[in-house]
Amino acid sequence: MAEPAAAAVGLGRAESGGGADGAGADPLLPQGENGVNGRAIRVGTRRSQLARIQTDSVVMMLRELYPDLHFEIVAMSTTGDKILDTALSKIGEKSLFTKELENALERNEVDLVVHSLKDLPTCLPPGFTIGAVCKRENPLDAVVFHPKNCGKTLSLLPEKSVIGTSSLRRAAQLKKKFPHLEFRDIRGNLNTRLKKLDEKEDFSAIILAAAGLKRMGWENRIGQLLGPEDCLYAVGQGALAVEVRAKDQEILNMEGGCSVPVAVNTLLKDGQLYLTGAVYSLDGSDSLKETMQTGVSYPHQNEDGPNDDVQHVGITAKNVPGRAQEAAENLGVELASLLLSKGAKHILSVARQLNDAR
Repeated sequence: MAEPAAAAVGLGRAESGGGADGAGADPLLPQGENGVNGRAIRVGTRRSQLARIQTDSVVMMLRELYPDLHFEIVAMSTTGDKILDTALSKIGEKSLFTKELENALERNEVDLVVHSLKDLPTCLPPGFTIGAVCKRENPLDAVVFHPKNCGKTLSLLPEKSVIGTSSLRRAAQLKKKFPHLEFRDIRGNLNTRLKKLDEKEDFSAIILAAAGLKRMGWENRIGQLLGPEDCLYAVGQGALAVEVRAKDQEILNMEGGCSVPVAVNTLLKDGQLYLTGAVYSLDGSDSLKETMQTGVSYPHQNEDGPNDDVQHVGITAKNVPGRAQEAAENLGVELASLLLSKGAKHILSVARQLNDAR
């Protein structure tokens, strides 16, 4: 579970007093006329409107920090963008929205790529690291209702109302919370899914990430926010991650899964990091949920030395004390171990088998 480490990264960046992604704490890079050592900085992104908006926001922050550098955006399609007639959980690819971008990064066709953090697999391929996690948007899930259901909530929808979602995590939790509703897959980018909702009678509502709706300027479409008591969100939801080559120190200095029903909620308060983790059966009838906490309030120290390049769950965070990162990562491991000891592996194995058989 990368969520605790990501929370620690956000804490360190907030304390550093740098830019929104913490990059302001690092020295300026050697520059040519147009870029780092005379080259432009190429930024990889998916082609969707939301992906471009998210990437533009990261580039805007970098331009504010490095006004003399030139940034070029390189857009491409990913496996998840191309296959729209199959549920994400049945495609079988662990890097649905990231593989093509990482291939371009490996071939040196781009210098960094911007992802929704929740789209990244748990383990990054060798040679890659997350160089920055930007300030997080609202991580909660949101309900967008068909115009005829405006003003309602999920609990007030009629029996057998159909709710669209491409996420097993959302469907599993909400089936348990709202047993009178039916849940069906809906694929496509935000524009496509909203069009399917508004122009047809197939869905009474759809579930989307609140962060994406806000970034698109469609916050007014949110009819209901789903708190932790209704639906725990995905690991990393609402945050943007900047992925780079692990050995590209110039770019690092600048920065300073949909397939299983696993969910989290995190809270950072008074130097304590609280992590709630849960796993669910596909129909939500069987579940495990536990909460653990750890202290992450450690002073910044000079940590140059043999451990200088240690990554925590794929994240390189030079502005966060190493002990805080270790504590956050250990919290995720300990919580995962606790859930496994109580039967989480069996619940997830059954969920995968049932999903494959659908």
